Amino acid sequence: MKSIKKFLKGLISIILLLVVLAYITDYEYILKGVRVVYMTGHISAYIDDYPYFENEEIANSTPEPWPLHKSYNSVKATLELDKTNQELGTVAFLIIKNDSIWYEQYDEDSEIKYGPTSKTNSFSMAKSITSALLGKAIQDGYIKNLDQPLGDFFEQYAASKTTVGDLSSMSSGLDWQESYTSPFSVTARAYYDDDLAETILNQKVIETPGVSFKYLSGNTQLLGMVLEKATGKKLATYLSDSFWKPMGMEQPALWQVDDTENRLVKTYCCISSNARDFAKFGKLYKDHGKWNGKQLLDASFVSKSIQPRFPEDDMYGYGFWLSNHKGKKIFVMRGILGQYVITIPEDNLIIVRLGHKRGGFTPKASFTKDFYTYIDEAYTMLENN
Repeated sequence: MKSIKKFLKGLISIILLLVVLAYITDYEYILKGVRVVYMTGHISAYIDDYPYFENEEIANSTPEPWPLHKSYNSVKATLELDKTNQELGTVAFLIIKNDSIWYEQYDEDSEIKYGPTSKTNSFSMAKSITSALLGKAIQDGYIKNLDQPLGDFFEQYAASKTTVGDLSSMSSGLDWQESYTSPFSVTARAYYDDDLAETILNQKVIETPGVSFKYLSGNTQLLGMVLEKATGKKLATYLSDSFWKPMGMEQPALWQVDDTENRLVKTYCCISSNARDFAKFGKLYKDHGKWNGKQLLDASFVSKSIQPRFPEDDMYGYGFWLSNHKGKKIFVMRGILGQYVITIPEDNLIIVRLGHKRGGFTPKASFTKDFYTYIDEAYTMLENN
């Protein structure tokens, strides 16, 4: 008994020492990561983590539900799609054909019952939405154009040649290190720390901007800070007024913020919404920025966003991933755990997948294997109709 008490006292002492060291060395955000992730039975960020963070509401107005296709759910998922969905924990899968929901399936068998109104974390699909807000800010006259210098908004970048377009197209030259495994990485700090602006504005431009693609979440977070400064509005409000209300989103959404008084939204990630509402951004861009006959987003900005900025880096435009799978021009909103809004304009087709995991990358491909499976099996199902 004495040895057990001695062991417990020693363990408590070590834990207290580690806590003190975390605060002394400015790594106390790791403690939040432990509480949010490991103490809830997870090993990394997960799709249902939004209740553990502060959030701003993205208000909706009058809902405009998607119409159901005349062949709604008349075809079952293929065996390969079922297998992939089960293995990777898909919680929502939609096929929208000709602007109507043709197929819709949710995971109702897990401990959490998912359905059409279930909120899950967008992760990096939020980058596409933040880029849409850039286009809106240019259209509204808050930002001059894609070539406006970053230094116009933050003087510490005045000597650099980085532009707002470079931030959106992942070509800023920032020294951000995109790491999802190390708790000491700037990516982890940005996710769990309580002063996001301080973390971002410590980033330096160390490479020539505007010449090549390099995926850095810090780009989109800095872009979000530019947008708030340019518009003078909180981005959750600007998103609500610019898109969530005009597009008739069915549910209000949530956007994670840091814990400072500024309540800075995490523009590189973390909009919690549902599959039906996420899908509407695919439709907006498919329809060249128009919604119900109104030009919500400039058509030329939309066109530029879904084309490669750099010929040698043809997998990315401005805020959107790109693919030519099956010989088709495809643009994609994408999140780290296999969150997808896949839009194929030539076939008037939108595929949405939300879930817990993604598959492994295939050699020399910009997407994981499951991405191609979702497209291939959706086409097979449509052919079987």
